[in-house]
Amino acid sequence: MTGPTPLPGAEDTIAAVATVRGRGALAVVRMSGPGVQRIGAVLLEPFHWTAGRAFLAELRSPVDGAPIDRVIGTSFPAPRSFTGEDMLELTTHGGLVVPALALEALLAAGAREALPGEFTRRAVANGKLDLLQAEAAADLVDALSPAMHRAALRQLEGGLTARVGTLRDRVLGLEALLAYELDFPEEDDGPLPRREVAERAEGLLAELDSLLASARTGEIVRDGAVVVLAGPPNSGKSSLFNALIGSARAIVTELPGTTRDALEASIEIEGWPVRLVDTAGLREGGADLVERLGIEVTHRYLARADLVLLCGETPDALAVARRGIDALREVPALAIRTKSDLVSKRYESTQPAASVGTEGEFLPVSARTGDGLGALAVAIARTLERLHPAADGATPLLTRERHRRAVERAREEIAAFAAGWREGALPAPVLAVHLRTAGVALEELIGAVEREDVLDVVFRTFCIGK
Repeated sequence: MTGPTPLPGAEDTIAAVATVRGRGALAVVRMSGPGVQRIGAVLLEPFHWTAGRAFLAELRSPVDGAPIDRVIGTSFPAPRSFTGEDMLELTTHGGLVVPALALEALLAAGAREALPGEFTRRAVANGKLDLLQAEAAADLVDALSPAMHRAALRQLEGGLTARVGTLRDRVLGLEALLAYELDFPEEDDGPLPRREVAERAEGLLAELDSLLASARTGEIVRDGAVVVLAGPPNSGKSSLFNALIGSARAIVTELPGTTRDALEASIEIEGWPVRLVDTAGLREGGADLVERLGIEVTHRYLARADLVLLCGETPDALAVARRGIDALREVPALAIRTKSDLVSKRYESTQPAASVGTEGEFLPVSARTGDGLGALAVAIARTLERLHPAADGATPLLTRERHRRAVERAREEIAAFAAGWREGALPAPVLAVHLRTAGVALEELIGAVEREDVLDVVFRTFCIGK
Protein backbone atom coordinates (compact mmCIF):
# COMPACT_ATOMS: atom_id res chain seq x y z
CA MET A 1 0.00 0.00 0.00
CA THR A 2 1.25 3.46 -0.84
CA GLY A 3 1.80 6.08 1.84
CA PRO A 4 -0.90 8.53 2.91
CA THR A 5 -1.88 11.09 0.29
CA PRO A 6 -1.94 14.63 1.71
CA LEU A 7 -5.40 16.17 1.44
CA PRO A 8 -6.01 19.75 0.37
CA GLY A 9 -6.29 21.61 3.66
CA ALA A 10 -5.07 18.62 5.67
CA GLU A 11 -3.13 21.03 7.86
CA ASP A 12 -6.46 22.63 8.85
CA THR A 13 -8.38 21.78 11.98
CA ILE A 14 -11.92 20.80 11.04
CA ALA A 15 -15.10 20.76 13.11
CA ALA A 16 -18.73 19.74 12.61
CA VAL A 17 -21.90 18.75 14.42
CA ALA A 18 -21.93 14.96 14.08
CA THR A 19 -25.52 14.35 15.18
CA VAL A 20 -28.76 15.17 13.39
CA ARG A 21 -29.81 18.75 13.90
CA GLY A 22 -33.12 19.04 15.71
CA ARG A 23 -34.77 18.50 19.06
CA GLY A 24 -33.01 15.87 21.16
CA ALA A 25 -31.42 15.30 24.54
CA LEU A 26 -27.78 15.39 23.42
CA ALA A 27 -25.63 16.38 20.47
CA VAL A 28 -22.02 15.61 19.51
CA VAL A 29 -19.66 18.21 18.08
CA ARG A 30 -16.33 16.83 16.89
CA MET A 31 -13.02 18.43 15.94
CA SER A 32 -9.90 16.97 14.30
CA GLY A 33 -6.53 18.36 13.27
CA PRO A 34 -3.32 19.95 14.52
CA GLY A 35 -5.04 22.80 16.37
CA VAL A 36 -7.32 20.69 18.57
CA GLN A 37 -5.30 21.07 21.78
CA ARG A 38 -4.89 24.81 21.36
CA ILE A 39 -8.57 25.41 20.61
CA GLY A 40 -9.68 23.10 23.41
CA ALA A 41 -7.53 24.92 25.94
CA VAL A 42 -9.00 28.28 24.86
CA LEU A 43 -12.66 27.24 24.99
CA LEU A 44 -12.92 24.70 27.83
CA GLU A 45 -12.46 25.14 31.54
CA PRO A 46 -11.03 22.83 32.71
CA PHE A 47 -9.37 21.15 29.68
CA HIS A 48 -7.79 17.70 29.91
CA TRP A 49 -5.71 16.06 27.19
CA THR A 50 -5.53 12.42 28.23
CA ALA A 51 -6.31 9.60 25.81
CA GLY A 52 -9.91 8.46 26.09
CA ARG A 53 -10.65 10.56 29.17
CA ALA A 54 -14.08 12.12 29.47
CA PHE A 55 -14.28 15.29 31.51
CA LEU A 56 -16.91 17.83 32.51
CA ALA A 57 -16.14 21.37 31.42
CA GLU A 58 -17.69 24.74 30.72
CA LEU A 59 -17.65 25.79 27.09
CA ARG A 60 -17.20 29.54 26.64
CA SER A 61 -17.26 31.87 23.63
CA PRO A 62 -13.77 32.88 22.45
CA VAL A 63 -15.15 36.32 21.59
CA ASP A 64 -16.52 37.56 24.92
CA GLY A 65 -16.10 34.60 27.28
CA ALA A 66 -19.86 34.14 27.63
CA PRO A 67 -20.86 30.62 28.78
CA ILE A 68 -22.41 28.43 26.08
CA ASP A 69 -23.01 25.07 27.78
CA ARG A 70 -21.75 22.55 30.29
CA VAL A 71 -20.30 19.79 28.11
CA ILE A 72 -18.59 16.42 28.32
CA GLY A 73 -15.29 16.47 26.46
CA THR A 74 -13.46 13.35 25.30
CA SER A 75 -9.84 13.55 24.13
CA PHE A 76 -8.31 11.33 21.44
CA PRO A 77 -4.61 12.15 20.90
CA ALA A 78 -3.05 11.12 17.59
CA PRO A 79 -2.61 8.52 16.27
CA ARG A 80 -5.14 6.66 18.43
CA SER A 81 -8.22 8.33 17.03
CA PHE A 82 -10.72 7.76 14.25
CA THR A 83 -8.93 10.13 11.87
CA GLY A 84 -5.40 9.38 13.07
CA GLU A 85 -5.09 13.03 14.08
CA ASP A 86 -5.71 14.78 17.40
CA MET A 87 -9.47 14.68 17.98
CA LEU A 88 -11.85 16.16 20.54
CA GLU A 89 -15.52 15.31 20.87
CA LEU A 90 -17.90 17.52 22.83
CA THR A 91 -21.22 16.14 24.03
CA THR A 92 -23.53 19.11 24.43
CA HIS A 93 -27.20 19.49 25.22
CA GLY A 94 -29.35 18.92 22.16
CA GLY A 95 -31.70 21.13 20.21
CA LEU A 96 -30.92 23.65 17.52
CA VAL A 97 -29.20 26.49 19.41
CA VAL A 98 -26.63 24.85 21.71
CA PRO A 99 -24.85 22.64 19.11
CA ALA A 100 -24.83 25.55 16.64
CA LEU A 101 -23.28 27.88 19.23
CA ALA A 102 -20.70 25.23 20.18
CA LEU A 103 -19.68 24.80 16.53
CA GLU A 104 -19.58 28.57 16.09
CA ALA A 105 -17.19 28.82 19.03
CA LEU A 106 -14.85 26.20 17.53
CA LEU A 107 -14.84 28.03 14.19
CA ALA A 108 -14.23 31.38 15.83
CA ALA A 109 -11.25 29.89 17.69
CA GLY A 110 -9.55 28.77 14.48
CA ALA A 111 -11.22 25.64 13.13
CA ARG A 112 -13.08 25.46 9.84
CA GLU A 113 -16.30 23.60 9.11
CA ALA A 114 -15.69 20.10 7.77
CA LEU A 115 -16.72 19.09 4.27
CA PRO A 116 -19.01 16.05 3.77
CA GLY A 117 -17.08 12.91 4.68
CA GLU A 118 -13.90 14.81 5.56
CA PHE A 119 -13.37 13.07 8.90
CA THR A 120 -13.58 9.65 7.22
CA ARG A 121 -11.47 10.83 4.29
CA ARG A 122 -8.72 11.82 6.73
CA ALA A 123 -9.01 8.39 8.34
CA VAL A 124 -8.37 6.82 4.92
CA ALA A 125 -5.47 9.19 4.17
CA ASN A 126 -3.87 8.36 7.52
CA GLY A 127 -4.22 4.61 7.12
CA LYS A 128 -6.91 4.09 9.75
CA LEU A 129 -9.40 2.74 7.20
CA ASP A 130 -9.20 1.58 3.60
CA LEU A 131 -11.61 2.88 1.00
CA LEU A 132 -13.95 -0.12 1.23
CA GLN A 133 -14.23 0.31 4.99
CA ALA A 134 -14.89 4.03 4.57
CA GLU A 135 -17.79 3.25 2.23
CA ALA A 136 -19.06 0.70 4.74
CA ALA A 137 -19.11 3.39 7.45
CA ALA A 138 -21.41 5.46 5.25
CA ASP A 139 -23.56 2.42 4.46
CA LEU A 140 -23.89 1.67 8.17
CA VAL A 141 -25.24 5.18 8.74
CA ASP A 142 -27.60 4.88 5.76
CA ALA A 143 -28.78 1.32 6.52
CA LEU A 144 -32.56 0.99 6.17
CA SER A 145 -32.81 -2.74 6.82
CA PRO A 146 -31.13 -5.48 8.86
CA ALA A 147 -29.73 -6.95 5.63
CA MET A 148 -27.95 -3.71 4.73
CA HIS A 149 -26.76 -3.35 8.33
CA ARG A 150 -25.22 -6.84 8.28
CA ALA A 151 -23.50 -6.27 4.93
CA ALA A 152 -22.11 -2.88 6.00
CA LEU A 153 -20.86 -4.24 9.31
CA ARG A 154 -19.14 -7.15 7.58
CA GLN A 155 -17.46 -4.75 5.15
CA LEU A 156 -16.45 -2.37 7.95
CA GLU A 157 -14.78 -5.30 9.71
CA GLY A 158 -12.69 -5.86 6.57
CA GLY A 159 -14.45 -8.85 5.00
CA LEU A 160 -14.48 -7.48 1.44
CA THR A 161 -11.03 -5.95 1.91
CA ALA A 162 -9.63 -9.36 2.86
CA ARG A 163 -11.23 -11.07 -0.14
CA VAL A 164 -10.01 -8.43 -2.59
CA GLY A 165 -6.57 -8.52 -0.95
CA THR A 166 -6.43 -12.28 -1.45
CA LEU A 167 -7.31 -11.88 -5.12
CA ARG A 168 -4.61 -9.22 -5.51
CA ASP A 169 -2.06 -11.56 -3.88
CA ARG A 170 -3.01 -14.26 -6.36
CA VAL A 171 -2.45 -11.83 -9.24
CA LEU A 172 0.99 -11.06 -7.78
CA GLY A 173 1.59 -14.81 -7.54
CA LEU A 174 0.84 -15.14 -11.25
CA GLU A 175 3.29 -12.34 -11.96
CA ALA A 176 5.92 -14.22 -9.98
CA LEU A 177 5.33 -17.37 -12.03
CA LEU A 178 5.57 -15.33 -15.20
CA ALA A 179 8.85 -13.84 -14.00
CA TYR A 180 10.16 -17.38 -13.60
CA GLU A 181 9.14 -18.10 -17.20
CA LEU A 182 10.99 -15.01 -18.36
CA ASP A 183 14.14 -15.88 -16.42
CA PHE A 184 14.23 -19.57 -17.39
CA PRO A 185 12.45 -19.86 -20.78
CA GLU A 186 14.34 -22.98 -21.78
CA GLU A 187 13.02 -24.99 -18.83
CA ASP A 188 9.68 -25.91 -20.40
CA ASP A 189 9.30 -28.88 -18.10
CA GLY A 190 10.83 -27.27 -15.03
CA PRO A 191 9.37 -27.14 -11.52
CA LEU A 192 6.87 -24.45 -12.61
CA PRO A 193 5.54 -25.59 -16.00
CA ARG A 194 3.39 -23.41 -18.26
CA ARG A 195 0.27 -25.35 -17.43
CA GLU A 196 0.46 -24.21 -13.81
CA VAL A 197 0.29 -20.58 -14.93
CA ALA A 198 -2.76 -21.43 -17.04
CA GLU A 199 -4.45 -23.29 -14.17
CA ARG A 200 -3.86 -20.44 -11.75
CA ALA A 201 -5.25 -17.93 -14.24
CA GLU A 202 -8.40 -20.02 -14.69
CA GLY A 203 -8.78 -20.37 -10.93
CA LEU A 204 -8.45 -16.62 -10.51
CA LEU A 205 -11.11 -16.07 -13.18
CA ALA A 206 -13.47 -18.36 -11.28
CA GLU A 207 -12.87 -16.39 -8.06
CA LEU A 208 -13.50 -13.08 -9.80
CA ASP A 209 -16.69 -14.48 -11.35
CA SER A 210 -17.85 -15.58 -7.91
CA LEU A 211 -17.25 -12.12 -6.51
CA LEU A 212 -19.01 -10.47 -9.44
CA ALA A 213 -22.00 -12.73 -8.85
CA SER A 214 -22.49 -11.03 -5.48
CA ALA A 215 -23.04 -7.63 -7.13
CA ARG A 216 -26.78 -8.13 -7.66
CA THR A 217 -27.22 -9.27 -4.07
CA GLY A 218 -25.25 -6.23 -2.93
CA GLU A 219 -27.48 -3.98 -5.02
CA ILE A 220 -30.56 -5.53 -3.43
CA VAL A 221 -29.13 -5.08 0.06
CA ARG A 222 -28.45 -1.38 -0.63
CA ASP A 223 -31.46 -0.39 -2.75
CA GLY A 224 -34.03 -3.13 -2.17
CA ALA A 225 -35.31 -6.13 -4.11
CA VAL A 226 -37.73 -5.21 -6.89
CA VAL A 227 -40.93 -7.10 -6.04
CA VAL A 228 -43.64 -6.55 -8.66
CA LEU A 229 -47.37 -7.18 -8.24
CA ALA A 230 -48.65 -8.49 -11.56
CA GLY A 231 -51.82 -10.07 -12.88
CA PRO A 232 -55.00 -9.31 -14.80
CA PRO A 233 -57.02 -6.13 -14.17
CA ASN A 234 -59.12 -6.05 -10.99
CA SER A 235 -57.27 -9.01 -9.50
CA GLY A 236 -56.64 -7.31 -6.15
CA LYS A 237 -53.11 -6.06 -6.83
CA SER A 238 -53.69 -2.51 -5.58
CA SER A 239 -55.51 -3.69 -2.46
CA LEU A 240 -52.64 -6.04 -1.68
CA PHE A 241 -50.11 -3.25 -2.36
CA ASN A 242 -51.91 -0.99 0.12
CA ALA A 243 -52.15 -3.75 2.71
CA LEU A 244 -48.43 -4.55 2.49
CA ILE A 245 -47.28 -0.94 2.81
CA GLY A 246 -49.93 -0.12 5.41
CA SER A 247 -51.48 2.90 3.70
CA ALA A 248 -53.87 3.67 0.88
CA ARG A 249 -51.35 4.66 -1.79
CA ALA A 250 -53.08 2.95 -4.72
CA ILE A 251 -56.63 3.78 -5.84
CA VAL A 252 -58.82 0.72 -5.41
CA THR A 253 -62.07 0.39 -7.39
CA GLU A 254 -64.11 -2.35 -8.99
CA LEU A 255 -63.31 -0.97 -12.45
CA PRO A 256 -60.61 -2.86 -14.37
CA GLY A 257 -57.62 -0.83 -15.51
CA THR A 258 -57.65 1.73 -12.68
CA THR A 259 -53.89 1.56 -12.21
CA ARG A 260 -52.49 3.26 -15.32
CA ASP A 261 -48.91 3.66 -14.12
CA ALA A 262 -46.60 1.85 -11.72
CA LEU A 263 -46.64 2.81 -8.04
CA GLU A 264 -43.53 2.09 -5.99
CA ALA A 265 -42.95 2.02 -2.23
CA SER A 266 -39.86 1.09 -0.21
CA ILE A 267 -40.65 -1.19 2.71
CA GLU A 268 -38.99 -3.85 4.86
CA ILE A 269 -40.27 -7.42 4.77
CA GLU A 270 -38.86 -9.83 7.33
CA GLY A 271 -35.54 -7.94 7.41
CA TRP A 272 -35.28 -7.53 3.61
CA PRO A 273 -35.37 -4.11 1.93
CA VAL A 274 -38.04 -4.29 -0.76
CA ARG A 275 -39.13 -1.95 -3.54
CA LEU A 276 -42.75 -3.00 -3.88
CA VAL A 277 -44.30 -2.09 -7.24
CA ASP A 278 -48.00 -2.04 -8.13
CA THR A 279 -48.50 -2.27 -11.88
CA ALA A 280 -51.24 -1.98 -14.46
CA GLY A 281 -53.27 -5.12 -15.11
CA LEU A 282 -52.09 -7.39 -17.91
CA ARG A 283 -54.62 -8.10 -20.64
CA GLU A 284 -54.83 -8.30 -24.41
CA GLY A 285 -57.16 -6.12 -26.47
CA GLY A 286 -59.86 -3.78 -25.24
CA ALA A 287 -57.41 -1.40 -23.57
CA ASP A 288 -57.35 2.29 -24.41
CA LEU A 289 -54.14 4.13 -25.25
CA VAL A 290 -53.41 5.21 -21.68
CA GLU A 291 -53.95 1.70 -20.34
CA ARG A 292 -51.71 0.24 -23.08
CA LEU A 293 -48.97 2.63 -22.02
CA GLY A 294 -49.46 1.45 -18.43
CA ILE A 295 -49.11 -2.16 -19.56
CA GLU A 296 -45.84 -1.26 -21.31
CA VAL A 297 -44.58 0.14 -18.00
CA THR A 298 -45.62 -3.15 -16.36
CA HIS A 299 -43.56 -5.07 -18.92
CA ARG A 300 -40.50 -2.93 -18.16
CA TYR A 301 -40.79 -3.61 -14.43
CA LEU A 302 -41.28 -7.33 -15.03
CA ALA A 303 -38.11 -7.33 -17.14
CA ARG A 304 -36.02 -6.30 -14.10
CA ALA A 305 -38.04 -7.80 -11.26
CA ASP A 306 -36.30 -9.92 -8.63
CA LEU A 307 -39.60 -11.49 -7.64
CA VAL A 308 -43.15 -11.32 -8.99
CA LEU A 309 -46.24 -11.59 -6.81
CA LEU A 310 -48.61 -13.11 -9.32
CA CYS A 311 -52.15 -12.11 -8.34
CA GLY A 312 -55.42 -13.78 -9.34
CA GLU A 313 -58.75 -14.74 -7.83
CA THR A 314 -58.79 -18.34 -9.08
CA PRO A 315 -56.24 -21.00 -10.01
CA ASP A 316 -57.30 -20.65 -13.67
CA ALA A 317 -56.63 -16.90 -13.59
CA LEU A 318 -53.26 -17.52 -11.97
CA ALA A 319 -52.30 -20.10 -14.59
CA VAL A 320 -53.18 -17.68 -17.42
CA ALA A 321 -51.24 -14.87 -15.73
CA ARG A 322 -48.23 -17.15 -15.19
CA ARG A 323 -48.14 -18.02 -18.88
CA GLY A 324 -48.37 -14.33 -19.69
CA ILE A 325 -45.32 -13.31 -17.70
CA ASP A 326 -43.36 -16.40 -18.78
CA ALA A 327 -43.73 -15.13 -22.34
CA LEU A 328 -41.82 -12.02 -21.25
CA ARG A 329 -39.18 -13.53 -19.03
CA GLU A 330 -38.57 -16.47 -16.73
CA VAL A 331 -38.75 -14.85 -13.30
CA PRO A 332 -39.24 -16.28 -9.79
CA ALA A 333 -42.87 -15.84 -8.77
CA LEU A 334 -45.16 -16.39 -5.83
CA ALA A 335 -48.70 -17.24 -6.87
CA ILE A 336 -51.17 -15.26 -4.70
CA ARG A 337 -54.86 -16.12 -4.72
CA THR A 338 -56.25 -12.73 -3.82
CA LYS A 339 -59.62 -11.89 -2.24
CA SER A 340 -59.55 -15.18 -0.39
CA ASP A 341 -62.37 -13.94 1.86
CA LEU A 342 -64.69 -13.65 -1.18
CA VAL A 343 -63.75 -16.53 -3.46
CA SER A 344 -65.49 -19.87 -3.10
CA LYS A 345 -63.87 -22.49 -0.83
CA ARG A 346 -63.71 -24.92 -3.74
CA TYR A 347 -60.56 -23.11 -4.84
CA GLU A 348 -58.70 -23.72 -1.57
CA SER A 349 -55.29 -25.26 -2.26
CA THR A 350 -53.97 -28.30 -0.51
CA GLN A 351 -50.51 -26.69 -0.70
CA PRO A 352 -51.13 -23.03 0.15
CA ALA A 353 -47.52 -22.14 1.00
CA ALA A 354 -45.92 -23.13 -2.31
CA SER A 355 -43.94 -20.48 -4.11
CA VAL A 356 -43.38 -21.58 -7.69
CA GLY A 357 -46.67 -20.39 -9.11
CA THR A 358 -47.60 -23.64 -10.83
CA GLU A 359 -51.24 -24.63 -11.16
CA GLY A 360 -52.77 -25.77 -7.88
CA GLU A 361 -50.05 -24.20 -5.75
CA PHE A 362 -50.78 -20.75 -4.38
CA LEU A 363 -51.03 -18.69 -1.25
CA PRO A 364 -54.51 -17.42 -0.31
CA VAL A 365 -54.48 -13.83 0.92
CA SER A 366 -57.18 -11.34 1.87
CA ALA A 367 -56.13 -7.70 1.79
CA ARG A 368 -59.45 -6.76 3.43
CA THR A 369 -59.20 -9.04 6.49
CA GLY A 370 -55.40 -9.40 6.61
CA ASP A 371 -55.59 -13.19 6.46
CA GLY A 372 -52.47 -14.64 4.84
CA LEU A 373 -50.44 -11.41 4.88
CA GLY A 374 -48.04 -12.78 7.51
CA ALA A 375 -47.54 -16.00 5.56
CA LEU A 376 -46.98 -13.97 2.39
CA ALA A 377 -44.26 -11.88 4.08
CA VAL A 378 -42.50 -15.05 5.22
CA ALA A 379 -42.78 -16.57 1.74
CA ILE A 380 -41.29 -13.42 0.15
CA ALA A 381 -38.37 -13.44 2.61
CA ARG A 382 -37.68 -17.15 2.15
CA THR A 383 -37.74 -16.82 -1.64
CA LEU A 384 -35.27 -13.92 -1.52
CA GLU A 385 -33.08 -15.90 0.89
CA ARG A 386 -33.05 -18.83 -1.53
CA LEU A 387 -32.23 -16.60 -4.49
CA HIS A 388 -29.63 -14.50 -2.64
CA PRO A 389 -28.10 -16.56 0.18
CA ALA A 390 -25.02 -14.30 0.34
CA ALA A 391 -27.15 -11.56 1.94
CA ASP A 392 -26.80 -13.29 5.32
CA GLY A 393 -23.89 -10.97 6.14
CA ALA A 394 -21.32 -13.80 6.30
CA THR A 395 -20.20 -13.41 2.68
CA PRO A 396 -18.53 -10.21 1.42
CA LEU A 397 -20.61 -8.42 -1.22
CA LEU A 398 -19.95 -5.89 -3.95
CA THR A 399 -22.38 -3.21 -2.81
CA ARG A 400 -21.56 -0.33 -5.16
CA GLU A 401 -21.22 0.26 -8.88
CA ARG A 402 -17.59 1.31 -8.31
CA HIS A 403 -16.85 -2.11 -6.84
CA ARG A 404 -18.41 -3.97 -9.75
CA ARG A 405 -16.58 -1.93 -12.38
CA ALA A 406 -13.20 -2.46 -10.70
CA VAL A 407 -13.67 -6.23 -10.45
CA GLU A 408 -14.91 -6.38 -14.04
CA ARG A 409 -11.77 -4.56 -15.21
CA ALA A 410 -9.59 -7.00 -13.31
CA ARG A 411 -11.49 -9.95 -14.75
CA GLU A 412 -11.18 -8.64 -18.32
CA GLU A 413 -7.42 -8.29 -17.92
CA ILE A 414 -6.99 -11.76 -16.41
CA ALA A 415 -9.16 -13.23 -19.19
CA ALA A 416 -7.00 -11.51 -21.80
CA PHE A 417 -3.88 -12.85 -20.10
CA ALA A 418 -5.30 -16.40 -19.93
CA ALA A 419 -6.28 -16.37 -23.61
CA GLY A 420 -2.90 -15.00 -24.71
CA TRP A 421 -1.01 -17.49 -22.56
CA ARG A 422 -3.06 -20.39 -23.87
CA GLU A 423 -2.59 -19.40 -27.52
CA GLY A 424 1.09 -18.57 -27.10
CA ALA A 425 0.89 -15.88 -29.77
CA LEU A 426 2.17 -13.01 -27.62
CA PRO A 427 5.47 -12.74 -25.76
CA ALA A 428 5.42 -13.00 -21.98
CA PRO A 429 6.40 -9.34 -21.36
CA VAL A 430 3.30 -8.21 -23.27
CA LEU A 431 1.05 -10.58 -21.35
CA ALA A 432 2.53 -9.36 -18.07
CA VAL A 433 0.92 -5.95 -18.72
CA HIS A 434 -2.52 -7.56 -18.31
CA LEU A 435 -1.57 -8.87 -14.88
CA ARG A 436 -0.22 -5.50 -13.76
CA THR A 437 -3.39 -3.73 -14.93
CA ALA A 438 -5.57 -6.26 -13.12
CA GLY A 439 -3.59 -5.74 -9.94
CA VAL A 440 -3.97 -1.97 -10.19
CA ALA A 441 -7.76 -2.32 -10.62
CA LEU A 442 -7.96 -4.32 -7.38
CA GLU A 443 -5.64 -1.91 -5.60
CA GLU A 444 -7.85 1.02 -6.61
CA LEU A 445 -10.85 -0.85 -5.21
CA ILE A 446 -9.24 -1.02 -1.77
CA GLY A 447 -7.72 2.45 -2.06
CA ALA A 448 -4.10 1.29 -2.08
CA VAL A 449 -3.71 3.38 -5.23
CA GLU A 450 -5.43 6.64 -4.34
CA ARG A 451 -6.95 8.75 -7.10
CA GLU A 452 -8.46 12.09 -6.20
CA ASP A 453 -11.35 11.75 -8.66
CA VAL A 454 -12.33 8.40 -7.12
CA LEU A 455 -12.07 9.80 -3.59
CA ASP A 456 -14.18 12.81 -4.54
CA VAL A 457 -16.95 10.57 -5.87
CA VAL A 458 -16.89 8.33 -2.79
CA PHE A 459 -16.96 11.05 -0.14
CA ARG A 460 -19.29 13.58 -1.74
CA THR A 461 -22.29 11.49 -0.62
CA PHE A 462 -21.25 11.37 3.05
CA CYS A 463 -23.04 13.42 5.69
CA ILE A 464 -21.38 16.39 7.38
CA GLY A 465 -19.50 15.32 10.50
CA LYS A 466 -18.74 11.77 9.32
